[in-house]
Amino acid sequence: MSPSKSNFAVNTLPSFSTIEEERRHRKERLAGALRLFALFGFDEGAAGHITARDPEWPDRFWVNPFGRYFGRIKVSDLLLVTWDGKILAGDGPLNKAALAIHRAIYQARPDVMAAAHAHSVHGKAWSTLGRLLDPITQDACVFYEDHALFDDFTGAVLDEEEGLRIARTLGNNKALILRNHGLLTVGQSVDEAAWWFITMDRSCQAQLLAEAAGKPILINPQYARETRDLYGNPLAGWNGFQPLWEQIVSQQPDLLE
Repeated sequence: MSPSKSNFAVNTLPSFSTIEEERRHRKERLAGALRLFALFGFDEGAAGHITARDPEWPDRFWVNPFGRYFGRIKVSDLLLVTWDGKILAGDGPLNKAALAIHRAIYQARPDVMAAAHAHSVHGKAWSTLGRLLDPITQDACVFYEDHALFDDFTGAVLDEEEGLRIARTLGNNKALILRNHGLLTVGQSVDEAAWWFITMDRSCQAQLLAEAAGKPILINPQYARETRDLYGNPLAGWNGFQPLWEQIVSQQPDLLE
């Protein structure tokens, strides 16, 4: 299959005939996700990072260079880094926080192929409350009993131990609220991790609006779990990203360069 042309919802996750094809696919989706984060206003100066584990070397991952605008990132701009921070491909500085956080997550979670973190407005606003999201909408149910709270803030995440604490708190969940900081999501594909971040930020916005207007009615736990199982699995996450991929790659095809 041609990764750059896979724009439609499917019943199974995509498969690849070669490592090179899968690597190209992940890098394309990574560049596209970064462009979309810029489009949604998730960029905040030099803050934020999305990574994709390399399909051939599980102890290496691709990441956006530090200090580069999300909205201009191309496939050729991405860095390939080792867990000790050595840059093997690409040109540009490595975000130390990206290394500390994503390395720890990849080490702890062999199932995770991508992770996303950014300082989105609604995500960081919700994070100041030190609370998990409630199941008040169908979309929020995606995270019901499948996200955690890192209930601590000690400054920028720059050392190994802080990254390990974040990974331990994430556990087997798909998402993490970093108190006074923002959101972090993971997935079995770049598509999934990016979509969870986008819909989680919107769920934060929805709950902030709902609580400003009154007292939201919570969805019954049984139905919240059923909705999560239906719409919160890796395939559903991958499918959720496809309309956005189609949009960004048609509007900004230079991201594939």
